[in-house]
Amino acid sequence: MNSGKSIGGSRPHVALLVETSLASGRDILRGIARYVREHGNWALYHEARSLEESVPPWLVRWRGQGVIARIQNQKMARALRKTGLPTVDVLGVVEEAGFPLVHVDDARIAEMAAQHLLERGFHHFGYFGIAGENWSQRRRDAFAKAVRDSGNWVGVYELGRRISRRGSWEKVEDELARWVSRLPKPAGIMVCSDQRGVLVLEACRRAGVAVPDEVAVIGVDNDEPLCEVSNPPLSSIAANHELVGYQAAALLERLMHGEAPPSEPVLIRPAGVVQRLSSETLAIEDRHLAAALRFIRENACSGISVDQVARAAGLSRSVLQRRFHAMLRRTVHQEIIQARLKRACELLANTDLPLIEVAERAGFKHQEYLSAVLKKRLGQTPAQYRKSLLGKQPSIGLAARNAN
Repeated sequence: MNSGKSIGGSRPHVALLVETSLASGRDILRGIARYVREHGNWALYHEARSLEESVPPWLVRWRGQGVIARIQNQKMARALRKTGLPTVDVLGVVEEAGFPLVHVDDARIAEMAAQHLLERGFHHFGYFGIAGENWSQRRRDAFAKAVRDSGNWVGVYELGRRISRRGSWEKVEDELARWVSRLPKPAGIMVCSDQRGVLVLEACRRAGVAVPDEVAVIGVDNDEPLCEVSNPPLSSIAANHELVGYQAAALLERLMHGEAPPSEPVLIRPAGVVQRLSSETLAIEDRHLAAALRFIRENACSGISVDQVARAAGLSRSVLQRRFHAMLRRTVHQEIIQARLKRACELLANTDLPLIEVAERAGFKHQEYLSAVLKKRLGQTPAQYRKSLLGKQPSIGLAARNAN
């Protein structure tokens, strides 16, 4: 199929029922626009809207060819079914809507957040989410599993979507502050979204809990203005909503050409962690171990050895290995490889450097070794990983495998 060709000899008209009020919605629109620039010849129908707005009246008699929508409720789903148009959902909160779904991978997002906090040495964790929201529940369950599988403790606190219905904001903040105060310290907290992450930071301030020294916080969506205006600036998982939009547009084009919808949701891998001050800490009382981790993070890509790490930590190699295993449940070598792999993934995602140069800059002696590590850890070759983040693959959704 040549996606640049119009349908039936005319330019396809596509309605976008995606909110402009949230960063995630704007990123989805950005991804759709990128797909249309690269492949499509669509006339796009869109107007500024919030997430909870209903289907616009003009859609009832609209004579278009397809719809991409953040389907918020059953009423909206029924209205879209009545149009008979190919429709792709990019929200996924109405599970029985019956439309093909392209969505961020909530489980992988949570696993990434857990890994980020585990790498900082935390043994106590918290999750703050939205009660009754399936995407928040998926993140909660995956985060709790990752934490418990590592042998650690996690506490969960949830509030409804409409916090204002519970009373004043001050009351909500006081309740949240009490929860934060009760968490064993130091603690790492994942919050279901950046908007809720801001509430947690304010609750910590009210409770007199230092961030990130006593509590580290990470949100989801990387809403840059929101994260940067927070005090301290909020770390966040970049969920990759732009790629959701890109892949949703690619799927809609196939549907408009008569292809059958996929039987399973298309899940999009998150782009990575954007670390800011709210999680910039090491929750490790052992100063030797903290020194070793700091040395690894600063020098992993320079070809360091385990012996060099031991010298930087002021310990013998054998003692350092025992402490690593006891505290972090991994070896010094695994920590070095993890740091190098993280840098390699950043280079694959953000540059066009050839693989041999990516491997060299990340501290791998050979590109073949980098390829083997990436395949083992993430289930993809470097080329597949790079394409998945650039939106060039017809389908995305390989979940990252646990690092060994």
